Amino acid sequence: MTEKPYLLSGRNTIIHKLRKFDLLILNGDDNPPIIVTYKGIKEYQGKVPDNKRDAKLMDMELIDVTLGDFFGEEKILLFIQTLNGKEYKIDYSKSDTDLFIRIHQDSII
Repeated sequence: MTEKPYLLSGRNTIIHKLRKFDLLILNGDDNPPIIVTYKGIKEYQGKVPDNKRDAKLMDMELIDVTLGDFFGEEKILLFIQTLNGKEYKIDYSKSDTDLFIRIHQDSII
């Protein structure tokens, strides 16, 4: 089995840990997808792959937080730690505003 490019922590935190793969995060049908790269995080504008295999071909890991393998339900708040040492807060209740994706804290490393 290969190493996963992420870790789950607590009830709503995802930690990106492999530079080779971007994380494509889905949170229900009505919320915009998020892409996490080694450079940072932003709303994803491209075509969402149909399955994990198609995502792998695009060097992405598909994460649907509503599935039982992850958190099992839609989340209003998600925290994502990126490879650049920052933690971002994703507030889906503010998805159409500038407050949707914010830096929550910088690393103290």
